[in-house]
Amino acid sequence: MVSEDGEEFGVMKLTDALRKAQSLGLDLVEIAPTATPPVCKIIDFGRFQYLAKKKANEAKKKQVVIVVKEVKFRPGTDEHDYSYRMKHARQWLQEGDKVKATIWFRGREMTHRELGARILDKLEKDLADISEVEMRPRMEGNQMFIFFGPKRHKGGAKSERPAAPKNDGSGQPAPPAPAASPAPSDEKPPV
Repeated sequence: MVSEDGEEFGVMKLTDALRKAQSLGLDLVEIAPTATPPVCKIIDFGRFQYLAKKKANEAKKKQVVIVVKEVKFRPGTDEHDYSYRMKHARQWLQEGDKVKATIWFRGREMTHRELGARILDKLEKDLADISEVEMRPRMEGNQMFIFFGPKRHKGGAKSERPAAPKNDGSGQPAPPAPAASPAPSDEKPPV
């Protein structure tokens, strides 16, 4: 038996443990029932449940839910329809969702799978700036599909601004670096 503070009382009979818990005004809770002898702890069970529920809610708030959204095409999808669906896929990727692009073939269209592959290749190129391909185009039954995920940023992006001049400790900024001299030429300067 262990107290709420972690103080060990040693091996006790159940009746003695219950009496000890009641004298402290707390509950006796079985922590490890499979251990020999079973381990029990004297705690305020209501408070224990409250803290466990609060901890679970905090974990749930920090949880990121990934949603997979789908855009469907046909091998004969026109340019306007393609651009409309591509814009939706772009918007979803910018919001952090994953996108599944599907080409659905019917009947004789199955003999022209290269048309569907062209559409998926074009989509991959159009979304390359904001997404990365998670699964290459695959054929399953009468559908060809590809998965896109939002692009992950690795580390901090380097800034475009030049570095600030370094200070050598004298209170004066360091002199600017000398400009690169032009490459020597075979021409003679005018006199």
